[in-house]
Amino acid sequence: MFERRSGDGFMRCGDGHVRWGIFGAAGVVFVIREADGPRIMLQKRSVMAHEGGTWSCAGGALDQGELPYDGALREATEEVGDIPGTPRLLGDYVFNPSADWAYTTVVVEVDERFGSSMNFETDDVGWFTPDEVAALPVHAGFAAAWPHLLPLFHPVSDTD
Repeated sequence: MFERRSGDGFMRCGDGHVRWGIFGAAGVVFVIREADGPRIMLQKRSVMAHEGGTWSCAGGALDQGELPYDGALREATEEVGDIPGTPRLLGDYVFNPSADWAYTTVVVEVDERFGSSMNFETDDVGWFTPDEVAALPVHAGFAAAWPHLLPLFHPVSDTD
């Protein structure tokens, strides 16, 4: 049974656009460091979801008073499964098109690959290099955030 969260629902934002998440929304991009570089987890959105068939991060509406980091991890657990270990926050990007709504994408590092389709919103889960992500058909919102997220995937060396 679908549990209605307090933030679920569409709202007309101050800029005139209708967006999902009465209190805003958040998503999470998981990163794992492998010998040949970082891998990024994305979910393939089902045809039942907005822009179905595209790849994006797991995410959704925030509940009233919920912090974007907490909401993003909650949504990811619902959509792609339990997160192993303790995720480490690498940074975030906030898309804030109007004073009354924002979408925060958090980027966290994990120690191992995980993920599968946990509900009707997700058709598949994959781990991709940054170059592979750039070649995927991605959700429009994720495409807009991608250039801002990309620097978070590359570790800073001691000489920087």
